[in-house]
Amino acid sequence: MARIGPGDVTLTMADLRVVTRFAAECAAEALPLFDAPDDGRPRAALAAAWAFADGAERSRLQRVTAVDAARAAKDAHTPAGRHAALAAADAAASAYLHPLAKATQVGHILRAAAHAAHAVELADGDAPRSGDAQLDRARRRATPELVDVLCRYPRAAAGRSRVAALTTALDDALRDR
Repeated sequence: MARIGPGDVTLTMADLRVVTRFAAECAAEALPLFDAPDDGRPRAALAAAWAFADGAERSRLQRVTAVDAARAAKDAHTPAGRHAALAAADAAASAYLHPLAKATQVGHILRAAAHAAHAVELADGDAPRSGDAQLDRARRRATPELVDVLCRYPRAAAGRSRVAALTTALDDALRDR
């Protein structure tokens, strides 16, 4: 168990695995929307997330593949593909959720789900109902352990982007259930 200083959040490796598993499950649903099939970087990031969630040591692999998947997002041919790659990047990065009691850390927990939801809605002609349905699946997949970790942090800050709005909506739904 790690505790860094006053005002910080206590996290165990088991907590981090719960967060990473949730992020990987959400990102996996959107990965087929990544539109550069010869580019394996998002798949590698998702594989690194799964490896950690399934018990492997947290390592440089999650960090490197997260950065690589984010770079792959820039090479995507469609906005949906871009957000699918970002969901995979966020899934790998979620292994490095920081024990800082700041609202920005909520992104490490929920942003993969938000990017996946946005990818789905963009693939469906920018249909918010599709994104909302994807978020509902994420809400239902969230375990009590995930919600417990989430509630150790302040609520997500409002933002201007669609991904920020989806993150905030999922945060509210999980805390208020």
